[in-house]
Amino acid sequence: MKPAAAAALLCLLVPSACNQASNDRLASPVTIVGDAVPAPLEGRQGDAQRGQQVFTSRDSGHCLLCHQLASLDAEFQGNVGPPLTGIGDRLDAGQIRYRIIDAQTIWPDTVMPSYYRTDGLRQVGEAYKGAPALNAQEVEDLVAFLETQTD
Repeated sequence: MKPAAAAALLCLLVPSACNQASNDRLASPVTIVGDAVPAPLEGRQGDAQRGQQVFTSRDSGHCLLCHQLASLDAEFQGNVGPPLTGIGDRLDAGQIRYRIIDAQTIWPDTVMPSYYRTDGLRQVGEAYKGAPALNAQEVEDLVAFLETQTD
């Protein structure tokens, strides 16, 4: 088993073993419970309308590049990642949050960026090193938007 896969399995079996390792790489500390980060980042409240902007904007999340969402009237939705239609029915806010902030800890071989990590990333330009791709408010806005995506 590859070391990354072994580490991911350990995180699923003993979540507390991964909290410190994950927190060392994130922009701010979080508590991971199973496959979720239940508490909002930095205690912030998300706004679904702003989250839709994060989802579609080329200057922030640009989730539309890889994912499809039936509720959006947008051309050229991606097909690299799974469709997110109905994501609010399948995952709770904490599960959505964890996947946004550190997908690479959950799935070490994923191409999805870990949007709230600041360390241990691949192919990051010098100007962006040490900063998360999305700040805490943008993550919470995105979580709020994706929670509204139900079938």
